[in-house]
Amino acid sequence: MYDDIVKLAGESPSWLQATGILFTEAGLLAFAALFAWLLWRARTSPVRLAVALLPPAATAIAYLISEGVKSVIQEDRPCRHLVTLVECPPTGDWSLPSNHSTIAAAAAVGLALAWRRLAPWVLPGALLMGFSRVFVGAHYPHDVLAGLVLGSVTAWLVFRYLKGPATGIARRLTAHAGDAPTQPMPKVDLRGGSKGPLLPPRR
Repeated sequence: MYDDIVKLAGESPSWLQATGILFTEAGLLAFAALFAWLLWRARTSPVRLAVALLPPAATAIAYLISEGVKSVIQEDRPCRHLVTLVECPPTGDWSLPSNHSTIAAAAAVGLALAWRRLAPWVLPGALLMGFSRVFVGAHYPHDVLAGLVLGSVTAWLVFRYLKGPATGIARRLTAHAGDAPTQPMPKVDLRGGSKGPLLPPRR
């Protein structure tokens, strides 16, 4: 399957090759922009902000797990002895799982769980990101599949076990902020006097 896809990429029109090369890198920037937009959208509500922080947190956790798995499995890149659309990473930058696919899946699932209306856009975007890694020759299909599964499961677990505590902490912080004592303003008597707390007289 890898050979067939790489051959298809090599025979594709130049505009399609350029699109694949651009998307395989720019796709990650698009997810980062969506993180920023979601945080901006939630800035006025501590509870919503807590939820908006979960997608980038899940993505970071998934990436760290992916790097750990790579260092254990140490599968070499398929592009090592082939001509591909992008330069093959150096030796030691292992192939399984695909970091791009892991990050894309974690980001997409996290964004979809944080705001369901994004799901029809971000989930296909993650799949295209994964396919682009095979299209440009950087990964085997099973590298991409492993990354997509790892990222998706990590994001789901983060929301499953951290959403409740995160929103609970945000609610408690909001409640404590609302309970802060305030000094009442003195009530002014129109006849010249005043009621309420007064400063002690100077001596």
